Amino acid sequence: MSIKTYAVAIRDVIDQEMAKDSRVFVMGEDIAEQGGIFGCTRGLLDKYGKERIKNTPISEAGIVGLGVGAACAGMRPIVELMYMDFTFCAMDQIINQAAKTRYIFGGHGTVPLVIRGQQGVGRGNAATHSQSLEAIFMHFPGLKVAMPSTPAEAAGLLRTAIRDNNPVMFFEHKALYATKGEVPDDPEFAIPFGKADIKREGKDVTIVGTHLYVGKALQAAEILAKEGISCEVIDPRTIVPFDTETVVNSVKKTGRLVTVHEATKTLGFGTEVVAQVVEEAFPYLDAAPVRLGAKQCPLPFNLTLENAVVPQVEDIVAAVKKTLYL
Repeated sequence: MSIKTYAVAIRDVIDQEMAKDSRVFVMGEDIAEQGGIFGCTRGLLDKYGKERIKNTPISEAGIVGLGVGAACAGMRPIVELMYMDFTFCAMDQIINQAAKTRYIFGGHGTVPLVIRGQQGVGRGNAATHSQSLEAIFMHFPGLKVAMPSTPAEAAGLLRTAIRDNNPVMFFEHKALYATKGEVPDDPEFAIPFGKADIKREGKDVTIVGTHLYVGKALQAAEILAKEGISCEVIDPRTIVPFDTETVVNSVKKTGRLVTVHEATKTLGFGTEVVAQVVEEAFPYLDAAPVRLGAKQCPLPFNLTLENAVVPQVEDIVAAVKKTLYL
């Protein structure tokens, strides 16, 4: 095991996979000499050259379109978008090309494309650079969606994504890049998609959180434990495919469910979790599930206002108590 930051864990896996497979290359804005705005490709230009670490023009439609074409031609491109907010500039390429090409050709063609970048709050980047957009891409068949919350998950899920023959939307979080954790040294370490991780076992309520909110859910669980309330915290790790079984089994044990994410509450990932639990485990619920998400407004530039829009640890604590009628 090595202690690494989330950003370094990502960089090291890209490095290892590029060394292993000459078809893997990276392209994006400012990823070469600068190494990306969060350092996730730092040092790779010197090692692999401009043929495999490619700076691109400021055109997300062009970048993703080139990635789709390269993937269809047998390469394994990693497309870095500076902000995942900019996926909106490339939606035709993502939704109508990357997601559908393998289906259109009856499975005979593959699209081994990773579209990765950061999203979320924490830096006061305001309304068009701080959104959490994962739920949009859940809706379209053909895309896989990963959301690592720790350095180890960033490493293990990214390796799986690079080796997958289908397009993967790989959502990182800007506030997690500097966080540190243990990462296995094994160059084959990979985390399978569709397998959630129970970060903390409990018996009174199930909390399902993503990205930054896995850590916040664990903080809330610590607070609640001091009051005798036992929370089970689940990190889905990938939301497509989603590990329904682990969540349903947890709810069958606890009888209660809270979902929490940074994206807007309306039609967010938590809504789908609640729907699946209600369909498969309704008789086991002892209280109505509670969803937490951002308020229905654009994200402010001011950090104090930003914090007022997205859920905080105290909101998770209150939500858990609501399911317990406290």
